[in-house]
Amino acid sequence: MKIAFVVFDGITFLDFAGFYDVITRLAYFPETKNTTWDICGMQEEVTDELGMTMKVNKVKPDLSSYDMLFVPGGIGTRKLQYDHDFTQWLKSAEKVKFKISVCTGSLLLGAAGFLQDKRATTHPMHYDLLVPYCAEVVKCRLVRDGNIFTGGGVATSIDLGLYIVSLFLKEEEVHNIRKQMDYPYRHHDIITI
Repeated sequence: MKIAFVVFDGITFLDFAGFYDVITRLAYFPETKNTTWDICGMQEEVTDELGMTMKVNKVKPDLSSYDMLFVPGGIGTRKLQYDHDFTQWLKSAEKVKFKISVCTGSLLLGAAGFLQDKRATTHPMHYDLLVPYCAEVVKCRLVRDGNIFTGGGVATSIDLGLYIVSLFLKEEEVHNIRKQMDYPYRHHDIITI
């Protein structure tokens, strides 16, 4: 499996890092050892909403070559949802099997047209911003509508990552990941459609 992590100026770093830390552990298990990933963006370096910078290893790649797309949130989503070049680039992921967002990253999935006729969620303080993009905004932590997965606020990125790895790994293996991370919480409040 090949994963595209989309990053941009104004990203909330924990949205990215929480999911990244969990999902990249797939590479350590025999059944998913061929998992690879790229940090993808519109430019070579991005800055989060607090000033931390991150290098991008793939600038504007064709996203159709990936199996999974992950889009985090952050204040930058408010502007990017209206950025034609950015949304056109995201649209190249139309045929990607798994499309995943956390927090206001769902606004970007929506702006690319991926949430049309879907149920989705976002950060609880920004449900209203998601309304124009989907069939129904679901007020919960995780929503799965087919192969579209959306998560709520920032800390949900870890829960979302654990939920996604549970699609590929045995329950015991997911438990071991949770244990390695010293993450005692169990995700609840999941709506599957």
